[in-house]
Amino acid sequence: MPNVDEFIPLNIAILTISDSRTPETDTSGQLLADRIQEAGHNLVARDLVSDDKDALTTRLKSWIDNDEIQVIISTGGTGLTGRDNTPEVFESLYDKPIPGFGELFRMISYKFIGTSTLQSRATGGIANGTYMFALPGSTGACKDGWDNILKEQLDSRHGPCNFVGILPRLKER
Repeated sequence: MPNVDEFIPLNIAILTISDSRTPETDTSGQLLADRIQEAGHNLVARDLVSDDKDALTTRLKSWIDNDEIQVIISTGGTGLTGRDNTPEVFESLYDKPIPGFGELFRMISYKFIGTSTLQSRATGGIANGTYMFALPGSTGACKDGWDNILKEQLDSRHGPCNFVGILPRLKER
């Protein structure tokens, strides 16, 4: 389906992965929530889990199985330390990866933080017809990921193509 003239709001869930943040100090999750709602989408779920593989896997699986949720965006856990497990968990759940998401994120990030972008393992993919995007935990990274990639690709009016246009066909076999 090509881009359309009418905006189609999506149902989006935000997950913050952190051992140190609380709902009150989750500035990155709040930035994403604000931008998602400002863009006209529906924020249908928001949660915070620790940097624990099992907790993260459990939360993601429940959201992937929820037909109401069309997009999951996470923040945190994409670095290189021992507790950073987000990319491994996300990638274990993908039916199809979207390698260009991480590549484009790092290209955009390079403009702002230079070679430090090598420490980001941002990733994107599809699981059970649900888009999944893992962003780093900094507010700057969330801003870059939303403003320069996701805002356009999650807008049905963006051309020549966008993620919304193929959403109905993601589960086709």
